[in-house]
This record gives sequence, C-alpha cells and structure tokens, in this order.
Amino acid sequence: MIDFERLRRGMVEGQVRTNDVTEPRLIDAMLELPRERFVPEERRSLAYLDDDLVVREASGGKPARYLLEPMVLAKLVQALEVTPECRVLDVGAATGYSSAVLSHLAGEVIALEEEDTLLAQARKILAELRVNNVTFVPGSLPAGWPVKAPYDVILLNGSAELVPDALLAQLKDGGRLGAVVRTGTLSRAILHVKSGGVISRRPLFTAAAPALPGFDAPRGFVF
Repeated sequence: MIDFERLRRGMVEGQVRTNDVTEPRLIDAMLELPRERFVPEERRSLAYLDDDLVVREASGGKPARYLLEPMVLAKLVQALEVTPECRVLDVGAATGYSSAVLSHLAGEVIALEEEDTLLAQARKILAELRVNNVTFVPGSLPAGWPVKAPYDVILLNGSAELVPDALLAQLKDGGRLGAVVRTGTLSRAILHVKSGGVISRRPLFTAAAPALPGFDAPRGFVF
C-alpha cells in the first residue's frame, strides 16, 4: 500500500522548500492536500513526482491536460502574494488541485475550466474535501471570467505564448498575473503587475510547463 502522506512530505521537503518557497500557508496547503485525489486512479502512484502530470490524455483533437509540476506551481503562487482578502481567478483549473491550494490562501477563488469532464471531476473532489470558497465556472480560458472581475490575482495553469489582453483587463489596479510564457525555445515564469492601468512584466525563474490551450500567439502569413 502506498504511503501518500510520506510522499507528500517528500514532495514539499525535496521539491518545494528546496526551491526557495517559504510562505508558511502555502507549504501547509501542499502538506495537507491529497494530490493523489486529483489525478486518474492509475496514475496516483506518480502524484508526487517533480514533473507535470497528465490528468486527461489528448483525444478528439484536444490536447492533453496536466497538473503543473509542484515546484513551478508553488513558486508562481508564492510570487503572486495571495492574501485572505484576495479574489483569485484560476485559469485552466483542470481537476482542481491548484484551486484547492489557492483556497487555503485567498478569500475567494474562481476556477475557470472549459472541459466539462474536468469541471465535473474538480467540483466532486473539492466537495468531498469540503473546500467551500472555490466556485467552478465553465468557459473559454483566454476570455477569463469577467462576471467576477476585477481580480487581485490571476494564475495560468500552463504555458502561454501570449497572455491575452482580455485577461490582463480583468486585473485590479495593483493586481498580479502569473504565467509561464514561451518565447521561441525560452520558457520563463513571468509576473505581470497592473499599476495605473499599465502592465509591467518581471521574469521570475526559468520554467517549463505544458501549453494551455488557446494561448498560442497568432501565426503570421508565410510567403
């Protein structure tokens, strides 16, 4: 029988703390939440590896969907400085692990997911875990969820070639958006901060993450 609690401690001590994640509430959340519950049963033994984890295989022309590598998620969330007063938009929530982590830090989490099967799984898991400050909503990921805007924090659960203006417009003044941004072969976690209506961008760390559907830059014409 797999000792998931031991594996969870190993993930936090070996992957999270060793990468300069020191926020106590974030560490407590990752120690408490059973990450194995958020992945398919046949992959539960892999739930605490230091890698992105498939939660739905590619099918029907749709790309595979993943949980972000624990270290990447933790460092992004820490950089977003989530407080209990924050309203957070979690873009591409998949099965809800990132939303559950954020629920320990924020006052309110809006979890946006465009795939019905993932949305249903996420709702079921968080209900079973009695997480009550996360609202799951269906919709296009690049469009965000303007109904509840503006947000203090927006998290993208995957990499993007381009962060849409529609999402940046949903930030409060002083709001932060965290994403892994791909530029050619370079991929880095970037913190976007809105101040006076202007977005500034600060590189955080080198990071790879699976592409989030709908966040590719427009392709130019080839002559």
